[in-house]
Amino acid sequence: MANYWAFFKTFFKIGTFTLGGGYAMIPIIESEVVDKRRWIEKDEFLDLIAIAQSCPGVFAINISVFIGYKLRKLRGALCTALGTALPSFLIILLIAMFFHEFMEYAWVESMFRGIRPAVVALIAVPTFNLAKDAKINLVNCWIPIGSALLIWALGVNPIYIIIAAGVGGYLYGAFLKPTE
Repeated sequence: MANYWAFFKTFFKIGTFTLGGGYAMIPIIESEVVDKRRWIEKDEFLDLIAIAQSCPGVFAINISVFIGYKLRKLRGALCTALGTALPSFLIILLIAMFFHEFMEYAWVESMFRGIRPAVVALIAVPTFNLAKDAKINLVNCWIPIGSALLIWALGVNPIYIIIAAGVGGYLYGAFLKPTE
């Protein structure tokens, strides 16, 4: 089992070199924590993602806290959370100090316009990978599609969708006894 410094260093590196927020971090975290370092198993990682998504707050911090807690309880959670948050904090601090000077340059504005589509791709790829790992197929793809449509088209509060999905999942597992 790794030490606290390894936790901090790993998540600091992930926090430093990931653009696009928490969802863009998923494949990098998975590569480091599951594949490369083997700190947790793939199934546990998927469970931790589901828990982190359903909790309020910043996803990147949530997933790092849950992984750190799983590895070494409170101190592990503190190391991984600090490692994830500190790079963003320092970068935003530097940008805030010099923001007005940067935005006067046309190339900086163009660079930000170019980064936006890349961020969309960085979020889309882990979304499709998670769907594959969660065994979403043509039979059950109506659940995320219907949920997204309810939220987008009808303005249903996402909390109600999460509660309904939790109750539905419990009832499905308790009474229909899936054979997967």
